[in-house]
Amino acid sequence: MGGHDAHHHGPPYKIPNHDIFKVEDVPALKRVQEELAKKGLKDPWLRNQVWRYKTSASPYMRALICITRGWRIAIPAFLITIAVEQYFGIDYSGHGHHEDKHGNGHH
Repeated sequence: MGGHDAHHHGPPYKIPNHDIFKVEDVPALKRVQEELAKKGLKDPWLRNQVWRYKTSASPYMRALICITRGWRIAIPAFLITIAVEQYFGIDYSGHGHHEDKHGNGHH
């Protein structure tokens, strides 16, 4: 009755090891740590902000990721739209054959 699934082996995502985040690796956070130490203070949670300063890709790679985000959905949707328009003969150009009120087509 809602018990533990025997085949479940943890979360569907990977939790990174906390040791990879070091305040010393981020100059801005290191300065914060030093300023706090001057006042006799320490922020034990400062390490949790390290990920914000770490960049895993070059600026060019980040730009490429930003530009191409969503293409996995957009390209198939675009192709399906074209296929449906072709199948049903949908024409948005305004140059289709329209009949006037006398039944004569014009070009």
